[in-house]
Amino acid sequence: MVRGMKRGKPKLLLAALLGLLSILFAGPVRAGDTHIKADLVAEGPIAPGGSTMIAIRFVPDAGWHGYWKNPGDAGQPATFEWTRPDALTLAAPRFPVPEKLVIAGMMNHVYNGEHVLLFRVAASADAKAGTVLPLSVKANWLACTETICVPESGELQTSVTIGTAAPDAAQRKRFDGWRARLPQPLVQPGIVERAGDLVRIAIPYPAGASVDQPWFFAESADLVDYVAPQSTARTGDWLVVEAKGSSIPFDGKPVSGLIMTGPGRGLEFVAKPGAVPQGDTPDGQAMQALIAFAGAMLGGLLLNILPCVFPIISLKAISLVRSGESEAAARSEALAYTGGVVLTCLALGGLLLGLRAGGVAVGWAFQLQNPWIVALLLLLAVAITANLAGWFTLPGFGGGEQLAGQDGVKGAFWTGALAAFVATPCTGPFMAAALGAALVLPVPVALLIFAGLGLGMALPFLAIGYVPALRSRLPRPGAWMERFRRFLAVPMGLTALALVWLLAGQMGLSRNIPFLAPCNQRA
Repeated sequence: MVRGMKRGKPKLLLAALLGLLSILFAGPVRAGDTHIKADLVAEGPIAPGGSTMIAIRFVPDAGWHGYWKNPGDAGQPATFEWTRPDALTLAAPRFPVPEKLVIAGMMNHVYNGEHVLLFRVAASADAKAGTVLPLSVKANWLACTETICVPESGELQTSVTIGTAAPDAAQRKRFDGWRARLPQPLVQPGIVERAGDLVRIAIPYPAGASVDQPWFFAESADLVDYVAPQSTARTGDWLVVEAKGSSIPFDGKPVSGLIMTGPGRGLEFVAKPGAVPQGDTPDGQAMQALIAFAGAMLGGLLLNILPCVFPIISLKAISLVRSGESEAAARSEALAYTGGVVLTCLALGGLLLGLRAGGVAVGWAFQLQNPWIVALLLLLAVAITANLAGWFTLPGFGGGEQLAGQDGVKGAFWTGALAAFVATPCTGPFMAAALGAALVLPVPVALLIFAGLGLGMALPFLAIGYVPALRSRLPRPGAWMERFRRFLAVPMGLTALALVWLLAGQMGLSRNIPFLAPCNQRA
């Protein structure tokens, strides 16, 4: 039952939600007002029957990025519509080596700074010397930050002269610098095979050549799970990469990709199906599991300061102090809270592993892939926000709230379970590597990582329950508690907005909304 509703505030909340849809029909941004500036440059003259290079140069504003030819889990590569005379032909663009960018658990293949796409343009043999030929392109690209994406476009023009004059020395040096950023093509093909959940790729690479933090960027779509960790090993003149395969069955056809051998350096190759040799060095699975477990604990610990969890654990800690329970009771509640968090993380992790083993393409926070669950959590988050703000009182919102609202061990357990369930959308920035490792490691080790996440989440409340000095440092009950309760409405409201963002993406409302565009994964 709703009581004591303060007039005006619900209207403000509704206005804020409607404001998110105010740019639904926003179109692409034209060149001149773009966050990524673009221009078209020719290297020099073209002899009849010869060729030269032209470049489309993109320069992002600070904090913005563009995308590689395969953008990864989200994003969109640049597209081009050329207008050219019949005497000129253009080859496909060549992309420089991209960078990795993980946002909310999704891998993006991006360019954070200036990046240049090179095209080879050839002139027909009967082209007349001295002719100046115009060349133009309508380019469309996606400009993004870590929170906003904006579709942009530009009409770019240049011209090329038919002749045998050498390119300007400064222009040649400029293009040489851009060519140096391109991956080198390998003539010898690689080898690819699917081995269970893994895609194994052997890339020709001299045994004595150094490699710095190698990473395989798949040009072929639906080949690998982009965000999952990769392992590499050397065997003779082969560099062997193992990556978690996507949920799409391997069709046995050749695949193309790029292996990054260092910052801004890489090799392009085509791999044909075959038997991939075993690496000479161990894959370090035990060490990987230990690192992932430690990362999961740290990620879970950091979750306590985020909007999804902070209000819940804060109110529970305050209620523990206010109740004045004995040390034994405080420890029992701390253990119960820890049990609720860890068991929920294990349940969600086990269900995730089971679904993926059955061929269902789901990821962590998969329960939030169902819009009905998201809508229910949104309703709960809005109600809790309003309740914390003092707009109305909830004597009993429902089963979950009643269970978590109990005193004692039962209430602590269900509070922990609720905290773990609603915390999963916040894990992306802290848990990408650890959770990615969990999906490629054996099931017992993977479950250990999910338990580590829960243990990290529970550590603060566990410490409060077991260290009397910490409990004694918590403020005594008083009028401040009501003010603090209202303050907690802010992070809970941010959680509600995050759920609006998620629900908008699932319902397709974000397709034409620039700052909601990251909701849409690449089709």
